[in-house]
Amino acid sequence: MTTTRNPTDWKSDAMQRRIARRYAAERRFRLAGLAAVLLSVAFLAFLLGSMMGNGLRGFTSTQIALKVDFPASPLVLDPDAITDQALANANLPMVTAAIADKALGPDSEALLAPTAWTAIRDAIRADPRILSQTATIHVPAATAIDLAAKGDGTPDAEAAVDRLDKAGMLSTGFNWGFLTGSDGTDPAQVGIWGAFKGSLLTMFVTLILSFPIGVATALYLEEYARKNWVTDIIEVSINNLAAVPSIIFGLLGLSIFLNLLHMPRSAALVGGLTLALMTMPVIVIAGRNAIKAVPPSIRDAALGIGASPVQVVFHHVLPLALPGILTGTIIGMARALGETAPLLMIGMRAFIATPPGGVTDPATVLPVQIFLWSDEVSKGFVEKTSAAIIVLLVFLLAMNGLAIYLRNKFERRW
Repeated sequence: MTTTRNPTDWKSDAMQRRIARRYAAERRFRLAGLAAVLLSVAFLAFLLGSMMGNGLRGFTSTQIALKVDFPASPLVLDPDAITDQALANANLPMVTAAIADKALGPDSEALLAPTAWTAIRDAIRADPRILSQTATIHVPAATAIDLAAKGDGTPDAEAAVDRLDKAGMLSTGFNWGFLTGSDGTDPAQVGIWGAFKGSLLTMFVTLILSFPIGVATALYLEEYARKNWVTDIIEVSINNLAAVPSIIFGLLGLSIFLNLLHMPRSAALVGGLTLALMTMPVIVIAGRNAIKAVPPSIRDAALGIGASPVQVVFHHVLPLALPGILTGTIIGMARALGETAPLLMIGMRAFIATPPGGVTDPATVLPVQIFLWSDEVSKGFVEKTSAAIIVLLVFLLAMNGLAIYLRNKFERRW
């Protein structure tokens, strides 16, 4: 017995209600997705706005024009014998305090930064003939004066700023020292170059270790390794390592590189080795997926024209899989660039007053420097912390932009 199915009456009231409910559900889903996107954009805009609001002020500094009568000052130096040792023995901090008291009054100590004497030292070093003249030297202002000049000071500091401004002694400009200096105790004189160079050296070590080893591992597991229980254990281990918390890799680096191998503490070499251990599983997983995505016809065609298995892999499969491998490398390196916990475990939180000269010199990195400055009591470090975050974001965007450019350059479509 056969049953005949009546055709659907799409214009019936019941069917029209069902269609209306389906369209309403679709509209609700689209609105929910749009709301999620707008909420994410709002949070991102708030984050960037707050960072820019505080951070851009960190790239400027306030200076006081100090008129120095060198012949009348208590400074005793021979213009023809200016050396670093002679400048060190000249007691410039005391001389600068005496000059400031004469020019600014008895409250000069609260107006000038503790490192103001370095501006006079640099002026003498640049032109020793200045010792026989009266010159105007711009010295860094104290943190309280700097904040007041930017609209965030105490009433006493704001009154001092008004007095100096009316006298034409106050100026605010771009703080080149923030980009060329290193860590310090005075927020008016700290710089980011030491930590930035440490990040460059650490990322360099991480990349040259994790990328070739990760790609070689992915090629071997995908193209040459036999499928058995040994390779299954290796694959599971790699997948688990990619999800291990970063501080575990810090403990591993502490145990192996420092305690066992006695490598230099707080060095970019040890930091790069530790981050390479953390980045390598991500590159291996991304590399294997990219190699799997290469069509088998590419391999068959290469073998058909007489290419050896090694030539198939390195002349055809690897170039086509390289964009996907670079994508995994971008993700891994971006994660490594922002890591703090594993580097704290290996001692890269030291006070670094001079930029590292190589991968074995004591160094710190941008995330650790941001962490250290955020823990400082002085209010002047707030804007320096935000400015350092901006530098870190620019560094991250530049690194990712370069990787994306290389990925698009090697990308092939079929």
